[in-house]
Parts: sequence; structure tokens; C-alpha cells
Amino acid sequence: MYAIIKTGGKQYRVEEDQILKVEKLPVVEGDAVEFDHVLAVSNDDGFKVGSPIVEGAKVKAKVIEQGKNKKVIVFKYKPKIRYRKKTGHRQPYTKVLIESIEA
Repeated sequence: MYAIIKTGGKQYRVEEDQILKVEKLPVVEGDAVEFDHVLAVSNDDGFKVGSPIVEGAKVKAKVIEQGKNKKVIVFKYKPKIRYRKKTGHRQPYTKVLIESIEA
């Protein structure tokens, strides 16, 4: 059984007992979170696709960790002009454990 959910402007294919990194959510570590933007669900009965979401479907998860990804270096350079700019960015994330899929 799996589901396709939407969170943080991205879509994820999730299964039960899967650990997933999503865009930062405003919750504390150890709390439960519920994703209700379920776009599709596949189970023993078949495959259900919503328009745009499946009615009554939920994915329940538990927050494991809040953190930041590795640093991405952004280096801008223009030859012959002496222009160089180096910056970095660390994207925050929330790591969740998918506990159950209800359809």
C-alpha cells in the first residue's frame, strides 16, 4: 500500500514505516503530523486518484528530527571583470516516519 502526498510544494510517494525528509514543518520533534493533501492511494482494492485530492484519505506521521541539509556553495563569477561572489545555503528539513495510510 502506498500513497502520493503533497507537502511543501513537492509530491512524495510514501509507504508505511518509511523515513522521509520533507520541507520544514512548524512542529516539534516527537509530535504527530497529518498530511491530508493525498493525491492518490494504491491498496488492495485498486488505485484511487483524486481530483485534486482523495476525499477522506490521510497519512499519519511522526516527526523524528528537525535539521539542515549539507551546505550548497553558490559561486558567481564573471571573467575579466574581477567579479567573484561566494555564498552558501543550508536548506532546513523535517524528517518524518510514516506510520499509517488511511484511505
